[in-house]
Amino acid sequence: MLYNQEQIKEIIPHREPFLLIDYIEEYKERESVTAIKKVTGEEDFFRGHFPGYKVMPGVLILEALAQAGAFIVLNIDEYRGKIAFFAGADEVKWRRRVVPGDILRLCVKVEKIKFNMGIAYAEAFVKDEIACSARIKFAVQR
Repeated sequence: MLYNQEQIKEIIPHREPFLLIDYIEEYKERESVTAIKKVTGEEDFFRGHFPGYKVMPGVLILEALAQAGAFIVLNIDEYRGKIAFFAGADEVKWRRRVVPGDILRLCVKVEKIKFNMGIAYAEAFVKDEIACSARIKFAVQR
């Protein structure tokens, strides 16, 4: 573990119950990150999605990927202390359900950062299976 959740909170502004990263496993400055989310089944969103058949909402898997990407960007000196806004997603594919007991491995690689905008390729895995993949776009607060 390179960064625990308290250290992650020093970089990105997300907080419980919306912080969807437990720790950072790998990190290359300005390039990539591998973050982990342990899906316990106790997360608040499971109360309504779906009662009796808990499934992590796909949009929250995508959000977890975006938070991992925000960690890369907001760890750059010129963007530190700012907010990275989710600006879009292309080529989004959900390939498997994520349920309590799963461990999501969130892998994000920055493709481009120019001024306050950027694009990254992101994949969420459970074991070696892709749960979600997307090209995500972000804009950093000026």
